[in-house]
Amino acid sequence: MPAAGLVLGMQVGAHVSVAGGVDNAVQRQLDVGGNCGQIFTTSPQVWQEPTIEADEAQQFRDGSAESDVSPWVIHSAYLVNLATPKEDLREKSLSSMQAELDAANQLGVEYVNVHLGAHTGAGVEGGLDNAAEVVDSLEMPDGVTLLIESDAGSGTKLGGEFEHLAGVIDRTEADIEVCLDTAHAFAAGYDLSSSEVVEESLAEFDEVVGFDKLAYVHLNDSKHDCGTNKDEHAHIGEGKIGEEGMRAFLNLEAILVVPLALETPTEDGKSYEWNIDRVQELRA
Repeated sequence: MPAAGLVLGMQVGAHVSVAGGVDNAVQRQLDVGGNCGQIFTTSPQVWQEPTIEADEAQQFRDGSAESDVSPWVIHSAYLVNLATPKEDLREKSLSSMQAELDAANQLGVEYVNVHLGAHTGAGVEGGLDNAAEVVDSLEMPDGVTLLIESDAGSGTKLGGEFEHLAGVIDRTEADIEVCLDTAHAFAAGYDLSSSEVVEESLAEFDEVVGFDKLAYVHLNDSKHDCGTNKDEHAHIGEGKIGEEGMRAFLNLEAILVVPLALETPTEDGKSYEWNIDRVQELRA
C-alpha cells in the first residue's frame, strides 16, 4: 500500500536523519509523508566509516519492508573526491566508498550516491579517468548500485555537464547509474523553468546519458538563476525553477517512474512534509 496521502504509485521522500540509530530513519520518513528517501550513515563532513550494529540493521530492514519504504539511497561523505589526481585522497575516497557500499548491503539499501568531485588541475578527461579507476576498484555487493550525481559545476568540479556523467559510465566496467539533481542541473545551465525547456533539457539528458541510466532524482528548487553554478536549494515551486518548471518536470513521462528524494531547506515555516505535499499537488 502507498503511504497515506501519496499519489498512487508515486515514490517521494526526503533526506532524513539517522540520529540515535539508522533504524530511526524509517519512522522519520513516515513522519514527513515519504515512502522512499536518503540517509547519511555517518557525518558527511569527516572521514569516518559507518558502524551499524546487526540488530539496528535488522530493524531498519524490517521497518522499511513493513512500512513499504523503498528504495533508499545512502549519500556518501562530502570529502570523497573520485576525480582527484592526489593518490592519498583517492585512496581515502575509495576506502570511504567501499564502506558505504558495504553498509548499503548490510541495510538492504539499493543505492549509494556520490559526486564525482573536482579534478583540481588534472583536466576533465584526466578527472573522469581517475573517477572511473576508483569505481572499477570497488567491490560492488549484489543488489547495490552506485549512482553518480549531477553537480552544479563550479570550479573544477565534474558532473555539471551530462557528458561528464556519460563519460564515467563509458569508462568503467561497473554497472553504475545516475542521480539527477534538479537544482544542480539548473545551476549548471540546464534550464528547467518552463514546460518547453524541461522537455529540451531532459531530451538532452536522454541523448547523452539515457533515461535507462536514471535511477534516482534529488528534487530541489534553486535559489539562484540558471547557469550561475550556485548550489543553494529552495522549496519546491518557490525558487528560480518555479511552479511551472517543477510541474512539467514531475509529469514528464520518463520521470513518473523514478523515485524522488528531497533535500529542500527547513525555513519559512516549511519542512519536508510541506514540500512532499507540494510535490503531490504538482503531479496530481
